[in-house]
Amino acid sequence: ASRATARFYPSEPSAEAFDLGGRAGRDFAPERLHADINVFEAAIAHAKRLQSDGRPVVFAAWSVGSADRLINVMADHGLTDLALVHSLDAAKKTDFTVVEIPLESGFETPDVALISEADILGDRLAGPRRKRKTANFISDAAALNPGDLIVHIDHGVGRYVGLKTLDLTGAPHDCLHLEYAGGDTIFLPVENIDLISRYGAEDSENQLDRLGGAGWQTRKAKAKKRILEMAAELMHIAAARELKRADAVNAGQGLYEEFAARFPYEETDDQLNAIEDVIGDLASGKPMDRLVCGDVGFGKTEVALRGAFVAAMSGKQVAVIAPTTLLARQHYKTFAERFAGWPLKVRQLSRLVGAKEAAETREGIADGSVDVVVGTHAVLTKTIEFKRLGLLVVDEEQRFGVKHKERLKELKADVHVLTLSATPIPRTLQMALTGIRDLSIIATPPVDRLSVRTYITEEDTVTLREALLREKYRGGQAFFVAPRIQDLDKLERFLHDNVPEVSYIVAHGQMAAGELEDIMTAFYEGKYDVLLSTTIVESGLDIPRANTLIIHRADMFGLAQLYQLRGRVGRSKLRAYAYFTTPRDKVITETADRRLKILQSLDSLGAGFQLASHDLDMRGSGNLLGDQQSGHVKEVGVELYQSMLEDAVNALKAGARDDEDFADDWSPQINTGAAVLIPESYVEDLNIRLSLYRRLSEISTAAERESFAAELIDRFGPLPDETRQLLEVTAIKVQCKVLGISKLDAGQKGAVFAFREDTVLDPARLLDVVRSRPSQLRIRPDSKLVHSGLGGTPEQRLSGIRSFLKELEAAAGLVPA
Repeated sequence: ASRATARFYPSEPSAEAFDLGGRAGRDFAPERLHADINVFEAAIAHAKRLQSDGRPVVFAAWSVGSADRLINVMADHGLTDLALVHSLDAAKKTDFTVVEIPLESGFETPDVALISEADILGDRLAGPRRKRKTANFISDAAALNPGDLIVHIDHGVGRYVGLKTLDLTGAPHDCLHLEYAGGDTIFLPVENIDLISRYGAEDSENQLDRLGGAGWQTRKAKAKKRILEMAAELMHIAAARELKRADAVNAGQGLYEEFAARFPYEETDDQLNAIEDVIGDLASGKPMDRLVCGDVGFGKTEVALRGAFVAAMSGKQVAVIAPTTLLARQHYKTFAERFAGWPLKVRQLSRLVGAKEAAETREGIADGSVDVVVGTHAVLTKTIEFKRLGLLVVDEEQRFGVKHKERLKELKADVHVLTLSATPIPRTLQMALTGIRDLSIIATPPVDRLSVRTYITEEDTVTLREALLREKYRGGQAFFVAPRIQDLDKLERFLHDNVPEVSYIVAHGQMAAGELEDIMTAFYEGKYDVLLSTTIVESGLDIPRANTLIIHRADMFGLAQLYQLRGRVGRSKLRAYAYFTTPRDKVITETADRRLKILQSLDSLGAGFQLASHDLDMRGSGNLLGDQQSGHVKEVGVELYQSMLEDAVNALKAGARDDEDFADDWSPQINTGAAVLIPESYVEDLNIRLSLYRRLSEISTAAERESFAAELIDRFGPLPDETRQLLEVTAIKVQCKVLGISKLDAGQKGAVFAFREDTVLDPARLLDVVRSRPSQLRIRPDSKLVHSGLGGTPEQRLSGIRSFLKELEAAAGLVPA
């Protein structure tokens, strides 16, 4: 690319080169980085200077939504005569205009000046969705459904009944209907939805708390104390990790790019982010401990290949460990093929390897001649001595037992560790979410990938025969999986008697190594229509031609096991089908029924992380730092526990000494008499409305709010008045929270502000503000501030409240006066 640039655009002016008078526009990066300067005011001041030179100024927005919000934001900062136009001629006739043009940066010519969104914001207002914080992933993972148990930070465990629109002081307001013990009810305004979180998967009447009772506060106080102790321990672990050193690993210049170019597919954004994270960790000089959580078939192996290449080319040994011989064999083939042509020696070590070859591999590991070893737990035996181990890749860590994990701990003392998993066990997931381990999520499916159609059915000969024959006649193959070896004979008879048209082969883990390898090779090469097996096919097998899966006695499998098995099909562009069968003559347990229902509901691509979250709900994470399996997540619910742990770590970092310094989260109560909702006529789907309310409650900056509004306009059309007012109320909520205002009631006669004890407003400063306007402001004996000059329409009232809160922020020294 650089050579082409030199050829077509010579650095020295030539006879053909000419100047149109255009210059690069101004970038407002310095203002964005400066806390005391408002970037919009700086942009307006610059625009006015350009206009005073006789040039019309055009602001370029990426979409209709961002154009609308740009006009609003500029009006808030004093540039009120900004209009949307659709042609250059129209722009030249007016001093300040907005046009919808997707430009990364602006420019100036003698006739016109153009300032782009990216110049002002550093990013576009209606750009791609920002990367979600991992900690909030659980809250998004399962939508809130009527009947779900929730936890309110102040009132404890209740039941979500539904979304209701109430008429408050003559204006409609969306509220969440929450029910507590004894039929007591709370209606929670949607702008305060951040006060509730999902409790978990358990569902029982006697779990509901009683409103006003002491039980919840006692439980929360106990949990808070234990969480603080755990947070202190976590910080100790994190500090110890910071002190550890590992050799910084970098591949030679240009070599890595050449290796990456051999990947035959286009990487997804999530995959690129995960690769970037891993390469960055390897180069940091600190031991990597990263979990890559990616759905089955979403490209985790390529992330491991890139990391392994970088480590091996810099002279370090790499060990890749898989839980089963079949998966180890497949990984070995993949690594050997991708590293062919590079000066790297790749060997495998498992029971499928002969004694002589295994001895040679062990010797090569010890003398350093083997660069990459791929194997099962055979790699973890004490007889294996690495000469210069630099990277340990663990695939499907949840399948290893306690002894193997202890050996892994010994190995990983000062080496880089990369763990790959589609469905991490609850403890691993919890460790990643709390920051003990770094986490990368690959949730984007490869191009053209279709989700697997999942059916839960009683054992039915007609259904299974039809499924197997349909797969055979479209040229595909099928997996038929049983939970136990003794079930295989019965299923063989079933195939022989009911589906004689298909050819099948049987495989299980007790077969001789060579026989098992021959069977798998034959099936891989398409010599049989059906592979009848136990769960040995669970992990990692990649047979794109196999697109039908039948699981016998699905009620006997675990949630992650079923998900992994379903991941064996649907790895090509064809639609795949999975049949989970249950016995006709037996009633399955309630837990098994719930597992199957969860799995059927998680039929979208990239649901592995959500499934792990459900597992965390159902089983709890255990005590992360000890050997207790039942942790204290159940007392406060998984989401709130996660949030409290995060807050505790932050409180300790800020110097908190005990749970008195570790304050609960809170949210201001705001009643302005304005309509506050996203109307059903604007967004019809209830779940989408709830997720929008949830996202809006987590927004804390003006830029994020305007970006959200621009997205709404682009997705659903121009904003209704009620939704504009919802955005204003959200902005007021953020200002109140910063100032420490616990309650704001506003009506036609004025507004009353109630302050918390920990308000940032100095009483003397507040008195100065009151004295400056004695006709409008007064402080009541109960210390509440009354503002009698905020009447008018709801829109005027909201605007007046925001202006007054800015005045209080200036008095508190939070913004320039």
